[in-house]
Amino acid sequence: MRVPSEKEEQLRAIHRQREQLVKARKQLEAQGRTLMVNHGIEPVQNWWKRCNFAALPVPAWMKELLQNSQPILFALQEKIAALTVQLQNAAAPKQPRGLGKMTSVIIDREIGDWRRFNKSASDCQLHRALPWRILQREYATAKLCDQARQPALARCLGGVGLPRKLSGFQPNYKPIIKWKEVLRRGALATGAARKKAIVAVARQLAVDLWRIRTGRVSAATLGLIS
Repeated sequence: MRVPSEKEEQLRAIHRQREQLVKARKQLEAQGRTLMVNHGIEPVQNWWKRCNFAALPVPAWMKELLQNSQPILFALQEKIAALTVQLQNAAAPKQPRGLGKMTSVIIDREIGDWRRFNKSASDCQLHRALPWRILQREYATAKLCDQARQPALARCLGGVGLPRKLSGFQPNYKPIIKWKEVLRRGALATGAARKKAIVAVARQLAVDLWRIRTGRVSAATLGLIS
């Protein structure tokens, strides 16, 4: 197994910390909603934001408890926003539409050096580096994980959102042409069929990004619009 360089690990640490902060924020948000539910009060999304907090229909004692978490949530959101801007500013120009600045940066940093995959065995090497495993999730979505424990890369390539974005922004991309009837919203497809489509698009996208990043082909040649 390849060992990432110190520089690669430093770059990865930025988006991984952002994900950790997002997770911490969601946990605190959920604790506040749970407190409301436990006392028979309808939970309020984003209850900690100023406008929502001022209008919370909760008793004084509960508001006092929630107020203990509110400044922590503000601080977390501030750090998340700063890291988001930092990552988006690091994105290379002219990314394929639907990929997104944040997503492209995370994929590139999790992969590290795209040139470590040689031409003769590119598909095989990429798939060994990213051994795919479908995880069952609510609403029949799918995620892709790898044995190197890179959940950030798994979420970017394997989440249901990216294939659907590509289906809207990249109608001429071959995997989208093949699977568009399954991926479109409201499609009459089974959960297994949707997961199969997501995995197929993600696998091909990984290989095509390798071809683009290493200069072997242009995005336009693959039907990807920048």
